[in-house]
Amino acid sequence: MTKLSVVQDTWVPLPEQEATIEERLNEILSSYQGRDDELIPIMQQVQQQFGYLPEPVIKQIARFLHLPDITIFGVATFYAQFKLVPTGRNIIRVCRGTACHVRGVARILQELENQLGVKPGETTADREYSLETVACFGACALSPIMVLDDKVHGKMTTQKVRSILDATGSSSELKDG
Repeated sequence: MTKLSVVQDTWVPLPEQEATIEERLNEILSSYQGRDDELIPIMQQVQQQFGYLPEPVIKQIARFLHLPDITIFGVATFYAQFKLVPTGRNIIRVCRGTACHVRGVARILQELENQLGVKPGETTADREYSLETVACFGACALSPIMVLDDKVHGKMTTQKVRSILDATGSSSELKDG
């Protein structure tokens, strides 16, 4: 039996996607002058467009700015806002702050891991969900907290996890708990 694996840090566009990607990148770069102080705004705009920073795009940004590839990779890995792997359509962030910890966020995170089949920092194979942890959201009165996309869900329980995931409309791929 052949075992298939997905390498999350590798993305190769299909031939029909390459032209579209290049067109979209050229459109973004056309509004810049090619100065190295434009690096972060370019990276932010590219990530907003593609959802992450694909390696071929990083190389094109490096050429545009006349910088080594490693400089762009260094900036991308230094700042938490940048992603080098595709993220899910739905991003789930779980607070790991003190108040959330005391109120049982570990159980919430474990339930999410069980339901989605991924650990923090990973994306489901169907790219429906990405699971992330955050040091603190600053809404301790609502702890434990989970944020699905931009909607805050407070006073979380393991039962609420399943109902919230069901409400996203993608629960057919979820694992039975």
